[in-house]
Amino acid sequence: MVKESETILLKGNEAIAHAAIRCGCDGYFGYPITPQSEILETLALEKPWETTGMVVVQAESELASINMVYGGGAVGKRVMTSSSSPGVALMQEGITYMAGAEIPGVIVNVQRGGPGLGTIQPSQSDYYQATRGGGNGDYNIIVLAPASVQEMADFMDLAFTLAFRYRMPAMILSDGIIGQMMEKMVLPPFKPRRTDEEVKRECPWAATGRSGREKNFLTSLSLDPAWMEEHNKHLQAKYETIRQTEVRFETYNTEGADYLIVAFGSAARIAQKSIEICREEGLHIGMLRPITLWPFPTQAIRQLSERMKAIMCLEINAGQMVDDVRLSVAEGCPVCHYGRMGGMVPTPEEIVQQIKSQLIK
Repeated sequence: MVKESETILLKGNEAIAHAAIRCGCDGYFGYPITPQSEILETLALEKPWETTGMVVVQAESELASINMVYGGGAVGKRVMTSSSSPGVALMQEGITYMAGAEIPGVIVNVQRGGPGLGTIQPSQSDYYQATRGGGNGDYNIIVLAPASVQEMADFMDLAFTLAFRYRMPAMILSDGIIGQMMEKMVLPPFKPRRTDEEVKRECPWAATGRSGREKNFLTSLSLDPAWMEEHNKHLQAKYETIRQTEVRFETYNTEGADYLIVAFGSAARIAQKSIEICREEGLHIGMLRPITLWPFPTQAIRQLSERMKAIMCLEINAGQMVDDVRLSVAEGCPVCHYGRMGGMVPTPEEIVQQIKSQLIK
């Protein structure tokens, strides 16, 4: 067992597993798929059911996994699953059910290249799926994008906190680079799992037994269109509150910058090195890194765009977040995009070339 505040070397996937144990997670339900299998493997090696009481189950499929999360969240427990792109695609029905029934839970997606089964190499091509609600209906989920192994661990407790604060699914959208790479990091302190009485007190909506209260109905189904419209209005009002209060982002070298890069996750890590190279050549480039992909930092990008000559959106995909950037910028600020696909990852030098050819004209 790793000691509190001890600096250790871990893969991003391993950090997720250790952080889940430490943040009071009650249960993990998952299915192996590259490049995220180490999450399940690490939990199996750590055997948290012997120490914290956390349940760990290798389900028979991704569909079973997300429905186990649905059931665990419905009784107020901190439960989670993890997968990679094709597996998360299979979970979309369960995720939209959870959004409609207002059931909290955490999904980790360590992205790989597609479409289809694609490749096991890293990608960021699930941005649309995550931020637009990959299942049916008008809904959103909270999406956090870590850019380091440390953030993989730090975002576990944050994802649970936000999921329960707003009674909805939250996703940690990582990729094969961060999931597989190793870095020095410090694991979070242990947070004890809540007792059954604490769950009943903190989650009065949960299906914890009817004694002393009215029935709790947790469903996304209604045959009454008038009720369903009112329920949708309630969800949209909640989403608007989240847009106003839960936006998170980070800026780098934006003071005095003439041009801006917008990038998330591993692409932001690569972009930071590119910016350092540009600075050495006298090019004033800054970066905004969205931490919440939903809600998106629209206002922050708009404010920065008012004093930028141009913006480049850097992604490891064909161009997805660039749509949100274009909707965010002030009128007249040009936006270009650069990305690689199919599991190919751009180098810092390659990005510098694109900055010179596309961004600075």
